[in-house]
Amino acid sequence: MFHDRVQIHAEAGRGGDGGLSFRREKFVPKGGPDGGDGGRGGDVVVSADPALRDLSEYRRVKHLRARRGGNGRGSKKHGADGESVEIRVPVGTQVLDAEGGLVADLTSPGSRFVAARGGLGGRGNARFATPTRQTPRFAETGLPGDEIDLVLHLKLVVDAALAGLPNAGKSSLLRRISNAKPKVADYPFTTIEPVLGVVDGPEARQLTVADVPGLIEGAAEGAGLGHQFLAHLERARLLVHVLDVSEPDLEERFHTVDRELSAYGAGLDERPQIVVLNKSDLVDELPAFELTDDRVVRIVPTSCATGEGIDQLRRALFELCPVESPETIAEEGALPEFLDYRPRSRRGPRFRILRTDGGYRVVGTPPPREELEEALRKIGVKRGAEVEVGEETLEWQ
Repeated sequence: MFHDRVQIHAEAGRGGDGGLSFRREKFVPKGGPDGGDGGRGGDVVVSADPALRDLSEYRRVKHLRARRGGNGRGSKKHGADGESVEIRVPVGTQVLDAEGGLVADLTSPGSRFVAARGGLGGRGNARFATPTRQTPRFAETGLPGDEIDLVLHLKLVVDAALAGLPNAGKSSLLRRISNAKPKVADYPFTTIEPVLGVVDGPEARQLTVADVPGLIEGAAEGAGLGHQFLAHLERARLLVHVLDVSEPDLEERFHTVDRELSAYGAGLDERPQIVVLNKSDLVDELPAFELTDDRVVRIVPTSCATGEGIDQLRRALFELCPVESPETIAEEGALPEFLDYRPRSRRGPRFRILRTDGGYRVVGTPPPREELEEALRKIGVKRGAEVEVGEETLEWQ
């Protein structure tokens, strides 16, 4: 089944704890502090992979967590950085936050962005040594990584997309002009998910064409299957509007689909169109189709049964979808290859938790009780450990 929308809770790795250690060697009985710093937590990265076609890989994935950084050790050895998690998605995937705001739009192969950044590692006790404090018996714990709820929404990036009412023959047409093998049957809504096909042309050129489920009145408001799949028409450079000439009221059926495209918005009502008068073998004479519309750039009668007009349609597709130069793509404002998303403010923490010989010490502005308890749980505090908060020393229960 085609999956074009999934929701994932992404959690970057926590930073490693700083080392609490003193140099102890045979001839150096009172060596100074030598605890190294903790490693940085791993990031959660989303990247566009041209080999993928949908988001089915993540249909059962609800939570992704990057690895935490390694702890600092003696001899001033720093902990290793945590391993990042990479979410590979198809080209054309949009990433939304929990409120539906657009975070990133990965429209080019290889583009990537950091959705959640790992926490910083804690400083080891060697970093706190001063002339007046030569034996610091504390080290910082690592900071937590970012957490964010992400919605991945795929909008296909294609050269042309087939649009029309149910049972207009779009799937049969895609079979004829491309290498796709969609299901074909003589009843409405045979196609229930988008199907991609590649059309081979002259000089080794190829075009990608999409067949989406048929539209009905009210599709833009959610009726039928249209609302779910209209988004896949947004990025098509050309719409192929397929009409069944064996049915009456040709122009009215054209305007039915056109009204849904206009109601949906996103520029679909301004997209250039090829009108395909399909199933021409079922009528003795093509009905009159008099339409004055600047968007209609070509009218092509076709028959999937006899092959009439198929070559003409292929030639029209390559003529009306010219090769885009790199300069044109750059002018349209393509996103940089690497984005860094910060889901929350990166101001310095209001408090830090230090690891001591006897337990933990909270320095800075103590947070509310619930927040402090959650922070201590995340660093792995154990029952019976002493926690110093201001002038108080508490025992963790």
